[in-house]
Amino acid sequence: MNKKFDLLVFDWDGTLVDSAGAIISSIKNAARDAELPEPSNIAARYVIGLGLREAAECLFPAISPQKFELLSNRYRHHYLALDSKISPFKGVIKIIETLYKKKFLLAVATGKSRAGFDRSLESSGLKNYFHSSRCADETSSKPNPLMLFELMEQFNIEAERTLMIGDTTHDLQMAINARVAGLGVTYGAHSRKNIESLTPFACVDSIMDLSSWLNTNL
Repeated sequence: MNKKFDLLVFDWDGTLVDSAGAIISSIKNAARDAELPEPSNIAARYVIGLGLREAAECLFPAISPQKFELLSNRYRHHYLALDSKISPFKGVIKIIETLYKKKFLLAVATGKSRAGFDRSLESSGLKNYFHSSRCADETSSKPNPLMLFELMEQFNIEAERTLMIGDTTHDLQMAINARVAGLGVTYGAHSRKNIESLTPFACVDSIMDLSSWLNTNL
């Protein structure tokens, strides 16, 4: 059977790696350290997937450059303290390994910095399966479509042959902006209701469902 897609682009945090809780905790602790209003869990969860600057500007619209620098440093401090406890969701490595063996082009588009992503990728057990990646500090942050445009250009893959897989509305809005199909997962940062509001190509609720959907529909 012919493949529907050639390039599969995955979000990282909340889609492949179980890190949403660590991100929320780190945001809240960093805000307290920087003497900024502590965001609610809902507000902190909403900005997962954005670059750190975009997340800070969303949570604290009037943040000064000095406060942003302090917030960034404290966020990294708190996140690094939890880093060793963060790992891929159970079953993710098998999913990615299977897709790799089926000769799909695999990439990551993430709101992480390059340094943070490379560290996470190294410890994840997934490093050898991805052909490329884009991070928020080396291109435009989601939902700007530039990450997807750059990946499609790198591999000479057209939009209709590309699938974006993510757990936030930022991922799916990026897919819409790039005119590629989006697959939403609801076990990460954003709710099914919010994800479905962007009418993704499909929506799944667990790693098991994701595996089944990929095996059946690609």
